[in-house]
Amino acid sequence: MAVSLSAASHLLCSSTRVSLSPAVTSSSSSPVVALSSSTSPHSLGSVASSSLFPHSSFVLQKKHPINGTSTRMISPKCAASDAAQLISAKEDIKVLLRTKFCHPILVRLGWHDAGTYNKNIEEWPLRGGANGSLRFEAELKHAANAGLLNALKLIQPLKDKYPNISYADLFQLASATAIEEAGGPDIPMKYGRVDVVAPEQCPEEGRLPDAGPPSPADHLRDVFYRMGLDDKEIVALSGAHTLGRARPDRSGWGKPETKYTKTGPGEAGGQSWTVKWLKFDNSYFKDIKEKRDDDLLVLPTDAALFEDPSFKNYAEKYAEDPAAFFKDYAEAHAKLSNLGAKFDPPEGIVIENVPEKFVAAKYSTGKKELSDSMKKKIRAEYEAIGGSPDKPLPTNYFLNIIIAIGVLVLLSTLFGGNNNSDFSGF
Repeated sequence: MAVSLSAASHLLCSSTRVSLSPAVTSSSSSPVVALSSSTSPHSLGSVASSSLFPHSSFVLQKKHPINGTSTRMISPKCAASDAAQLISAKEDIKVLLRTKFCHPILVRLGWHDAGTYNKNIEEWPLRGGANGSLRFEAELKHAANAGLLNALKLIQPLKDKYPNISYADLFQLASATAIEEAGGPDIPMKYGRVDVVAPEQCPEEGRLPDAGPPSPADHLRDVFYRMGLDDKEIVALSGAHTLGRARPDRSGWGKPETKYTKTGPGEAGGQSWTVKWLKFDNSYFKDIKEKRDDDLLVLPTDAALFEDPSFKNYAEKYAEDPAAFFKDYAEAHAKLSNLGAKFDPPEGIVIENVPEKFVAAKYSTGKKELSDSMKKKIRAEYEAIGGSPDKPLPTNYFLNIIIAIGVLVLLSTLFGGNNNSDFSGF
């Protein structure tokens, strides 16, 4: 019986093992995978992957002691990514950014994985979008993705370290973190994107924007309207060109180097849109508007933002109001990062502003660790006044009690005793 990918995912979460048929050899192009469960057997056709960075597997392989069948024990992982690993990976990405100065290419990596989305196609993953397909060679070879192999080489060690994060999530986590670390706004992200599993699931070439089409404004609308984005979001997202450089050997655009790029940081060369091309601000809009420096890049699609009447309204606003740009950019970036994604769990995973779990020993003083009995006593007292093991109290009850006692003592001193002083002399 044929089983869909989503059904297979559910079965893998609930089953105990996957057994490869003994008849399957390494040269077989379509091995049959038998899923053993407590209910009924199912079979799936396995598609060979030609990923340069293969999708991670969460399996342990061993031989059956009698018939030699290879058995793969599946760990019960039903969410696309692990929240704890996402939090740790974000910190590692920050270190990577500070040492490699790779903010622009990581932003581009996330954008190009998500930017293939077609709102007119309902079925996942045919609709494209943020699904990790950019790790496959078939999609990396698209002309618009020239140079992104370098981004994948930076990301792969993190994927190896954090196997319980999907590629789709890792790409978007890196992209949003790069914006934030460059001084940009906090992006309201969520995670849990499911990865595609085979290069056959990559979108066809031609879904990403071109820098120099015959009619730049119309081209931008054709591409971004297909994604479900509007004029304001097109202009706001264009502002990310405040980061990075164009290199003629990759995109065919820009100068080999300028006075702003000849010494780096990072690898020297290319032509930037802004003077400080590793700082996220609204300089992109101001520099295009002023057209004051031939060493700064202005592509036809950049110039269109101040030539098209609708685009110009937003471009002028962002040139004058950096706060408005940051607000609109953060919303547009978050929307772009979710395009076409299938989330598991469906509501996604939020890793920002997670309340710290209460650990009694953390709040102890002195060099010695609290005993287990003392920890239990503190926890019991803490929970008795409304505390929870998973979140701090909404206010400091202990301090409030001390203040209340102090107030009572003061009032008792002032009004409770004999008062021999006479203040009625007037």
